[in-house]
Amino acid sequence: MAIMRDKPYAGSNFLVDLGTGDTQGPDAGLLEVIFPEARVEVIEYRNGNAKTNEIVKIQSLIKYGNVTLKRGVIGSLSWYAWWNEIRNGAQTVRNVTVSLENEDHSAIVLAWRFFHARPVMYQFSPLNALGCAAFTETLELAFERLEME
Repeated sequence: MAIMRDKPYAGSNFLVDLGTGDTQGPDAGLLEVIFPEARVEVIEYRNGNAKTNEIVKIQSLIKYGNVTLKRGVIGSLSWYAWWNEIRNGAQTVRNVTVSLENEDHSAIVLAWRFFHARPVMYQFSPLNALGCAAFTETLELAFERLEME
């Protein structure tokens, strides 16, 4: 699915499927997606009788940060309901997909899939009588595996 070209894509046209199959309508419209760090941990090792003082690096665990989603508050309780299920002990994991679209929205040019995602943080922006920013909610997801296509 990844479509290469000479100039970078804009990061402002994207779709998010929170594991429900829905990427359209106000409930699926997001303001921002903050991608996590992906890291391969290494173990440093050296035999005591090695002829050189260099350390050998051995690949170990794969670790991911959390993906953060933000949207304007529209009165939907879908994010809260999912977070509340997890808070109450349910193991409700989903496969979440973020898809980058080209400028005219005619094709998906890159996609990230976050497997076995679950909410770990839910937050609202401050209420401010003197502010002029949109009121937003944030959902942070932990996940087990990341794939791109």
